[in-house]
Amino acid sequence: MAVVGRPVAASPPQDPWSTKSPWSSRRTARRGVAGAVVGTLVAALLALTPAVTAQAAPALLSRGKPVTASSQENYGTPATGAVDGDNGTRWSSGSSDPQWIQVDLGSPAAIGKVELHWEAAYAKGYRIELSGNGTDWSTAYSTTTGAGGVETLDISGTARYVRLFGTARATGYGYSLWEFKVFGAADSSGPPIEGGGDLGPNVHIMDPSTPGIQAKLDQVFKEQESAQFGSGRHAFLFKPGTYSNLNAQIGFYTSIAGLGLKPDDTTFNGDVTVDAGWFNGNATQNFWRSAENLALKPVNGTNRWAVSQAASFRRMHVKGGLNLAPDGYGWASGGYIADSKIDGTVGPYSQQQWYTRDSTIGGWTNGVWNMTFSGVEGAPANGFPEPRYTTLDTTPISREKPFLYLDGNEYKVFTPAKRTNARGTTWANGTPQGRSIPLSQFYVVKPGATATTINAALAQGLNLLFTPGIYHVDRTINVNRADTVVLGLGLATVIPDNGVTAMKVADVDGVKLAGFLIDAGPVNSPTLLEIGGSGSSTDHAANPTTVQDVYIRVGGAGAGKATTSMVVNSDDVIVDHTWVWRADHGEGVGWETNRADYGVRVNGDDVLATGLFVEHFNKYDVEWYGERGRTIFYQNEKAYDAPDQAAIQNGGTKGYAAYRVDDSVNTHEGWGMGSYCNYNVDPTIRQDHGFKAPVKPGVKFHSLLTVSLGGNGHYDHVINDTGSPTSGTATVPSTVVSYP
Repeated sequence: MAVVGRPVAASPPQDPWSTKSPWSSRRTARRGVAGAVVGTLVAALLALTPAVTAQAAPALLSRGKPVTASSQENYGTPATGAVDGDNGTRWSSGSSDPQWIQVDLGSPAAIGKVELHWEAAYAKGYRIELSGNGTDWSTAYSTTTGAGGVETLDISGTARYVRLFGTARATGYGYSLWEFKVFGAADSSGPPIEGGGDLGPNVHIMDPSTPGIQAKLDQVFKEQESAQFGSGRHAFLFKPGTYSNLNAQIGFYTSIAGLGLKPDDTTFNGDVTVDAGWFNGNATQNFWRSAENLALKPVNGTNRWAVSQAASFRRMHVKGGLNLAPDGYGWASGGYIADSKIDGTVGPYSQQQWYTRDSTIGGWTNGVWNMTFSGVEGAPANGFPEPRYTTLDTTPISREKPFLYLDGNEYKVFTPAKRTNARGTTWANGTPQGRSIPLSQFYVVKPGATATTINAALAQGLNLLFTPGIYHVDRTINVNRADTVVLGLGLATVIPDNGVTAMKVADVDGVKLAGFLIDAGPVNSPTLLEIGGSGSSTDHAANPTTVQDVYIRVGGAGAGKATTSMVVNSDDVIVDHTWVWRADHGEGVGWETNRADYGVRVNGDDVLATGLFVEHFNKYDVEWYGERGRTIFYQNEKAYDAPDQAAIQNGGTKGYAAYRVDDSVNTHEGWGMGSYCNYNVDPTIRQDHGFKAPVKPGVKFHSLLTVSLGGNGHYDHVINDTGSPTSGTATVPSTVVSYP
């Protein structure tokens, strides 16, 4: 945001289709009329134009790279705004001469061109300078008659660092750039990056003949049982076969999975267990773990899986019952099941909320606050508010998470096919539909890998398989190729350094992000994960990008800050099970210590969230600007640590809504959504509402609730001005069956 009185020029021109209509005819028109016209023109031009030899265009080298500047006009105009590929963000300097901005390309490159996209406050006099070490500079271009606007400069030289050095401002304000683009050819003298290879030291591969399996499981569990913010990361992978007398207890940052193409390929005569003995029988902090692609025959007939957020149960076949509560039926506050079959009954017991998608169950015993089902065979009938079941017959669009498996002796990653109006599992009727990708087409990322190497692997056309570990990145990981798979094992964790964005995905088809954690660094990042650039408008309905079991954390493991954790700009994205969490406990926690104003912001159209968990942000937890958005199951807690009413005052509104649909939106729908408050610093704080949305015929909500936990703060309404206030110290939900 510019300082009051500061003139700000419009952003450079955008795609004229980026203005989004509320109706799907926008896409039909664009594909039909516009596509036909463009196709005709291209065909005509090709017929008239002599063939020429194709030459490789210089590559854009500066996007997302580390950048520094001599000064910054205000909080909203950082140096990163000039290299993020977003024409709506900018860098601006202090209002004095000289000033500079420089980008580190990461390695020497042959520079061929620089583009300067000036805002109204441009440079009349400046130099483009090159350096191999960031200290000694040579001038590659100089002018005293800069014209502003978009300037394209032919540059010749080899450098790792490129600097714009402003010597004379054209206005009384500082220098201001929408984009600082450096083009050229990176040094390609190094060897190509190899795909495939071993899976690293923290992946434990078992077959039925492996000795000491139980002992290894027990050893890792002992290390990980209470290591909530520890550095250990582990994945247990079991080759197809039958394993007897096992009890795999799963602790923090531990994943267990079968390596078959179907769950029944790998059978345990035993259990995969999560309990809460480490926390005195309270399961509300059993986070960050997973079980996938196994068949279980529980020893006593029922498997225990007492988890809360960020703990997925996918592609599992339980040949018995499933208990979602800890021993002693202590508190629990999660979780998520997908693409699974439970032959017996699921007993949530003390689970406060739960989402089950595209599965088959033998029964369900009870509901506490918010039990939501979509596409589940055997699910209880819709009954909200009593019993608290929200049931959709099908899931409108789904695509299951990619997974590693063995094809003979070769590792491959299977990417399941997209389904519409899905119901039941993908594997019940035999081999699931989808695509297999050999591990040789993946860069197997191991601890110690740098962002430079990761980006080089992506640029080379490889997918990414992060092995269990913690990865610091000093520049943004840029996923620019359609259908790229980025898959993590063992809750692999990416931490951005120096305030960069951890990962950005281009506005392309079919990218699949799955199975990793992004942890904010101590220097504020403007965003942590971005899907599509600002103004994205390409239709991806046939092949959407998916974000599955991708978790974001701000604080807890140490000081961390981020203005907005996740931004979804692309259309048609499926966000399938995420927990975006500003920490309320652990290290580096405090109202300003782990400042994070916004959790998830959705700008794209036709985005679907299935299993959306977002908690504790300083302002809005979720903001939705795109048309035709849908959310099936939402779980939220407002920030516990707000110091007083003034700290959360939103103009004339008391508190920031947990889920806000912008007034510009015409069509939106949500099912099974809850917001809870526990203002334990100042229990007198009140929220006007948990949910805010425009009152329009196309904006609809079903099965909403707000809860005051023990009377620590209260909601005056559930949504807008509708719904009874919470009151007293009893934890009793206030509900709205449908809105409006």
